[in-house]
This record gives sequence, C-alpha cells and structure tokens, in this order.
Amino acid sequence: MKVDKLAEIRRPIEAELNEYARLFAESLTHEDDYLGQALNYVRRRNGKMMRPILVLLAAKAFAPISEKTLRSAVTLELLHTASLIHDDVVDDSGERRGQASVNARFGNKVAVLVGDYLLSKSLHQAYLTDDLRIVEIVARLGGTLAEGEVKQLANIRQAVATEEAYFDVIRHKTAALFAACTRLGAISADCAPATVEQVATFGEIIGLCFQIRDDIFDYYDDEIIGKPTGNDMMEGKLTLPAIYALNHTDRTDVQTWVAHVKARTATPEEIKSLVDFTKSSGGIDYAHQRMEELRKEADEALNAFPDEAVRRSLAAYLAYTIDRKL
Repeated sequence: MKVDKLAEIRRPIEAELNEYARLFAESLTHEDDYLGQALNYVRRRNGKMMRPILVLLAAKAFAPISEKTLRSAVTLELLHTASLIHDDVVDDSGERRGQASVNARFGNKVAVLVGDYLLSKSLHQAYLTDDLRIVEIVARLGGTLAEGEVKQLANIRQAVATEEAYFDVIRHKTAALFAACTRLGAISADCAPATVEQVATFGEIIGLCFQIRDDIFDYYDDEIIGKPTGNDMMEGKLTLPAIYALNHTDRTDVQTWVAHVKARTATPEEIKSLVDFTKSSGGIDYAHQRMEELRKEADEALNAFPDEAVRRSLAAYLAYTIDRKL
C-alpha cells in the first residue's frame, strides 16, 4: 500500500492547517473586480503548503499552536508568493507549476502590483501577531530575498560559475525562507533565543535541500513540474549539477555552450547538449551527494525538537524534501 507522505507529515497539525488555509484564503480577496480576479488566480494555484506546514510543526513541537503561529505562517506564505510573482517578472517566466504565471496571465505591470499588494498584506499579518520580533524578521527577510535575486542576476554575468556563489544565492533565497519558517514557529511558541536559533538551523538545511532538489528536476523532461528541461539554462542560470560538471572539464565546446547560456543566446540543441553533458559527467550524482551530507546535519538538528510526534513528522518532511519526485 502506497503511503501518503504528505498526510504523514501533516498528521500532528491537520486541524490547525485547515485554519491556516482559511486565513490565507481570506488574505487573498479584494472587492475590486480586476485585483480580485488576479488574487483569485493566485489563490487557486496554492501548492502543498510546505512552508506553512513547517511553521506549524516548529511551533507544535513546543506549545499548542496559537493565532500568532497561524498569522506567522500566513505572513511568510504571502511574502513567498509575492517574491515568486516578482521573480517571474524579472526572469520573464511564462509558467509556474505547469500553469501560466501571473505576468503571463495579467501582464508585467499587474503582476508587479499584485506582488506589491501581497507584500503589504504580509506585513499587515506580521503586525497582527503583536510581536515586534516577527515584524522585524519578516521585514528583513523581504530584503534578503531581494538581495538573493540580485546576486543570482550578478552570477549570470560572471565568466566562471562557482559552487560558493551558488550556495550564497540559495542561502539568501530558499534557505532564508525556510529558516524563517522554523524561526517564526519557535518564536510564536515563546521559545528561548538559543532554541529559536537551533530550530532555525534545521529550517535552513531543509531550504538548501529543497532548492538543490528543485534544481535537479530541471535536468529531466517534465510535464508535471511545469517547466521544460533546461529551463534554468534558458534563463542564463547554472545550478549545482552543471557547476560541478563544468569545474571538471576543459572541453572548449562545453565552454562555448556555457558562454551562450550566460548570454541567453543558447540554442535548444546547445542546452540539450549541456544538460546531457552534466548528467554524464556526474553532476546529478554530486548534487545528490551534497543533499545526503545535508541530511546528516539535519538529522542532528532534529534533536532540538522535544515532541516525538512532531519530530517524526519533521523527519518525514526532510525525507520528502530530498526524495520527492516533483
């Protein structure tokens, strides 16, 4: 019998997750017809709620989930959603999760304004927690995510792609977001500062694994994930598998493909060749190896969570992040 991994992860917080979903849906409504349409489009594309789940589990490990916890989850998901909408505009992406992106559906101008609106809603939710620590973390996170996007754009202009630069970007983006999830969960449960930081370390590791796994998907044909093979390369980005492969070759034809990728002039044939080269040169295997190293660090960080049921769910969350198929 196939085990529903997500159901296993959600089990300790099922009722509270439903309340979160209600609050999140409420925040994506507006009486203006056109803005309401755009917000409804965003709401209908809500995913597996992986980040809100992490906020709720981090809190439930220490105390009953409170309104502060729920609003912390909403504020982070609104901020995350806004950043995705803005990123799609910057990257000129036409799809997300197999559907038209907000900018493709409503145009860049509306997409930017919808993202701005969600940022304001996110800060309002943070304000409603009545906790200045949460407000500060959310405000700083918005800047960190933007900084990560700028770093990513700067990396495209660099002649040589390095693993150090890659991890610097994802620590400012996905890892920062997941660390904030566990940090806000612990703060909402009134944990001591030292405990909050221990819990945040687990979240950061989860975020690193989540992004590496996402990047691996880009090297395979995909109708489920919602983007074509080599999509990152089409946008001028080189991720961990390709970086490893490129740092272990001196082939001139490969360097030519890379130069074209960074200039965003690569042909579909060149991108396919670079994807195939990455696979045959051990790039995918290396990315999996790095995730396994991070898994060991995360297993140790799990000791910061005292509740056994929550700890099992978080262990399942970690396994799902690394082993997921989409």
